[in-house]
Amino acid sequence: MSTHEQTTQTTTTPAPTVWPALAARDALGMIDFLERAFGFRRVVVMAEGDHVHHAELAWPEGGGIMMGSEKTEGHWQQKAGTFGAYVVCSDPDALYARAKAAGATIVMELTTTDYGSRDFIAADPEGNSWSFGTYRGEPH
Repeated sequence: MSTHEQTTQTTTTPAPTVWPALAARDALGMIDFLERAFGFRRVVVMAEGDHVHHAELAWPEGGGIMMGSEKTEGHWQQKAGTFGAYVVCSDPDALYARAKAAGATIVMELTTTDYGSRDFIAADPEGNSWSFGTYRGEPH
């Protein structure tokens, strides 16, 4: 493999292929909260009035989530407040301060784990769990 090919492969990030999904009673309010408290960025929101059919929010360090209004009928049923995710972040201390200032409920204060990750856990207004930390997972 040439040097150019290696550089291209290591600097190009493919589009996400796994999309965690959550539902919200107030999906538009949740989108606003996720942007303000955690720094997600809205990419697309397909809504009719207050009902969000589909939304995508990007995580600034890569990846993202899909979400919409709570669904109680059909093939994809999802209740609000039942979601949980671990999100890798490079500066959990700054994100913790941002989340706390935006009104996120802190479930676990900032801590350094025995495996060296700096983590905290917050809950959003609908009760979903958001764990943020520096642990990037095992290489594969």
